[in-house]
Amino acid sequence: MPERRLHALLGPEPARLSELLAAALDGSGPALLPIDPALPEPRVRALLDALRPAALHTPDGVRPLPGAEPVPDDTALTIATSGSTGTPKGVLLSAAALRHSAHASLERIGARPGDRWLCTLPTAHISGLLVVLRALQGGTEPLHTPFDTEAVMAAAAEHRPHVSLVPTQLRRLLAAGADLSLFGSVLLGGAAAEGPLLRAAREAGGRIVTTYGMSETCGGCVYDGRPLEGVRARTDAEGRILLSGPVLFSGYRGPAGDTASALVRDGDGPAWLRTGDLGSVDGDGRVRVRGRADDVINTGGHKVVAGEVAGVLAGLDAVAEAAVVGRPDPEWGERVTAVVVPADPHAPPDLEELRAAVRARLAPYAAPRELDLRPRLPLLPSGKTDLAALRTPPDVRD
Repeated sequence: MPERRLHALLGPEPARLSELLAAALDGSGPALLPIDPALPEPRVRALLDALRPAALHTPDGVRPLPGAEPVPDDTALTIATSGSTGTPKGVLLSAAALRHSAHASLERIGARPGDRWLCTLPTAHISGLLVVLRALQGGTEPLHTPFDTEAVMAAAAEHRPHVSLVPTQLRRLLAAGADLSLFGSVLLGGAAAEGPLLRAAREAGGRIVTTYGMSETCGGCVYDGRPLEGVRARTDAEGRILLSGPVLFSGYRGPAGDTASALVRDGDGPAWLRTGDLGSVDGDGRVRVRGRADDVINTGGHKVVAGEVAGVLAGLDAVAEAAVVGRPDPEWGERVTAVVVPADPHAPPDLEELRAAVRARLAPYAAPRELDLRPRLPLLPSGKTDLAALRTPPDVRD
C-alpha cells in the first residue's frame, strides 16, 4: 500500500494552518497531526513518541524527527486522543471522510458559498479543525479568535459568521446579553446541552443546531438528533450507539489503538463504530444520547447513567451547570454525586431539592447522595467537562 509522511503541528498561525490543511486534503502535502500548544512538554514528547511523525512544525520552523513511520496514503489528518493522561493513540481520518463531513454539514444547515466561519475552538481537536474545513469548503478563510465574549460578538456583528461552540461558551455569551441572531448558525456540541440552555439561546435569536459525534466520525455527524447524509445509526444489545457511513475513521495509530474492537461488522456489511455512548434510535432514525457508558455509576447494586441525572439537574432554575459522577462509598460502592454551579451563588440549591427533582423523573436510586457546589466546572482543552477531576472528593483533592 502506498504510504504518506505525517507532520506534527504545534501552534501554527491560522493562515499557515489553512495552507497545510488544504495541501493535506488535496494530497500535495503531508498528512497532519495537530498538537495542542498548551500541553506540557512531557505530554508533547509522549505524543511524538507514540505517533511517530516525520517532522514537527512550530512557529520557529520545521525540524525532522527520528523514528518516523508513514501513514496510509489516503490519510489527511491524525487526531491525537486519550484525554490528558494515558497512552496516546491517533485517529486516522481520510481526505474523503473529512470532505464528506464538511459538505454534509454545510448542506444540512443551508450554508452558502462565501459564508464566513468563526473558529473559537482549539484547532488541535476535531471540532476546531472542522470549522476550518467548512470555511475552506465554502471558499473562504476562517476567522479565528480565542474565546472572549466581546471579541466573539464583535466578529459576529462584522461578519455574521457560522460558529461552533461548546455549552460553556454559549452560557457565557448568554450571560453577557449577546444577540445570537448575529450568527448564521450556532453548532453546539462537545457535551450535552440541556433544554433551558437551548430555549434561552433561541430566545436570544440563536439558530442553534445540536451536534453529536467524535474524532472517529470527523466530529459531529448527527445534527438535532438526525444523522447527516450517508450516516446511519443503531444500537446494540447493550444499548451502545453504533455509527456507520462515509465519515468513519480508517483506524487507530499507535500501540494504544485497538481498531478491531472499535469497528465491528455484520458479515460482509459495512463497518460500524461502536461508540462509548448509551442511547436509543427511534423508528424515524432519530438518535437520543443517554450518556457515556464508562460514566455509568454502580450504586447499591443499581446502574445509574450519570448523563441522565445531570440533564435533570441542569434543567432546574437554581442550577447554571451540572455534572454527575460516582465517588467511592463504603456502603454503596459508589455514591451518586452532583457537582453543581448555582445560578445564584447566594442562593444555591440544597441536596434535598436536587434529590426530589431526580426522583420525579428517574428511579429513586438515581437521586444524588452528595452535593458539591463549585463556582465553575473544570474543563478539558476540548471544552468538555473534566469528569475525571470531579471524581476526586474535595477533601482528597485539597
